[in-house]
Amino acid sequence: MFRGYLRLVLFGLGLLIGVQVPGFIDDYGKRVAAHRAESEESLTGFRETAARFFNGDLNALVSHYRASSDEVMRSDAQSVEHLVRRAELLESEWLAMQGPWYAQALHLVSAADRELLDETIAAYSYQVLLAPQAIAWALACGLLLAWLVELLVLGAGWTLGVGRKHKVIAHEQRHWR
Repeated sequence: MFRGYLRLVLFGLGLLIGVQVPGFIDDYGKRVAAHRAESEESLTGFRETAARFFNGDLNALVSHYRASSDEVMRSDAQSVEHLVRRAELLESEWLAMQGPWYAQALHLVSAADRELLDETIAAYSYQVLLAPQAIAWALACGLLLAWLVELLVLGAGWTLGVGRKHKVIAHEQRHWR
């Protein structure tokens, strides 16, 4: 009976964890979009200059700043380059978050920007979304957690011989003289 209740508790815990996944994915996507918008805003003036003098090529603008004889321009080249690289990173993150839910989840697990991920984790507040996607995640996580823990416990018990009933085999009953 205890094992049945333990299974239910684990399933419930898995449900609660699983229902958080879509909310976290959504929060990460919103954070990326917000940073991307801010990044685009900070590059507006530089984009206009690049469009006017370098056919819109921001890298050519950075190269021009680096090659300048003016020490201030050379110094600003590093700042502008940082803004350009950050905008490229945020654009790639934003594009990754525009895919289907399973691609978004895979991206978060395998290739998400660590800084943005840490920022999202720090600011995340638990929520319960009752969207079909959240329910599917909840059920999948609940079943998976309950199944994995039961496998671990039964495997450990089997390995240690706990709960194993030894069935007497016919050849063990023979009396050997």
